Amino acid sequence: MRTPLIAGNWKMHDTLSEARSLVTGLVEGLDAACGVEVLICPAFQLLFPMAKAIADTPIQMGAQNAHEATHGAFTGEVSVPMIAETGATQVIIGHSERRHVFGEKGDQLNKKVRAVVSGGLTAIYCVGETLEEREAGKTKDVVRRQMDEVVGSDVPADKLVIAYEPVWAIGTGKTATPQQAQEVHAFLRGQLAEIYDATTAETIRILYGGSVKPGNAADLMGQSDIDGALVGGASLVAADFLAIIAAAAAAVPAS
Repeated sequence: MRTPLIAGNWKMHDTLSEARSLVTGLVEGLDAACGVEVLICPAFQLLFPMAKAIADTPIQMGAQNAHEATHGAFTGEVSVPMIAETGATQVIIGHSERRHVFGEKGDQLNKKVRAVVSGGLTAIYCVGETLEEREAGKTKDVVRRQMDEVVGSDVPADKLVIAYEPVWAIGTGKTATPQQAQEVHAFLRGQLAEIYDATTAETIRILYGGSVKPGNAADLMGQSDIDGALVGGASLVAADFLAIIAAAAAAVPAS
């Protein structure tokens, strides 16, 4: 059985004092035995202090991006070894904002994912379509291309998480229906079976990202191929993030 993962992408939010307050609220409200893995992905300058803040708690930490090189003259960039040194265990790669705002393409994302896994960390690789692509019936074509550009059998399955984030649902208040999300998640799992094999595909978690909130989390988490969420704005409010974690916990089958 795949353990649900609820990941909070803080994006470019929170000062150090705000981040400490947020983590305090999460730690106080989190049931360590809930059966859900919890991940926070703060901005780079918060990684070291947040590692200290979550020490001896079940909360994991990741980064929002990484450069594909281990070192070099790349002003403003951060490498995987630098991230690993903070205690982070996962890195988000290919978020729609990295693609559409910063122009990252498949060949670069391919290198980034391999840099992450070569550095011993887990890559959370994001795929998803724009509104125009969905309305044109191209959703599956788009996510297949994005997967083909980056995911290959040389990427260790135990170091890979996929996040489906329809671009039209990020920060817009719109959310894919549970049925729409499940359809794409099932398609992605089928593609993973082609890349690896059916057994391996069943072990890889596929998260949903796109305006996940306490009010829609339970319906989304109840879908058979949705293994958690990549949460944006709601991860910045402890009560909301905890409610999403609780919804994921409630969807875990009783042992």
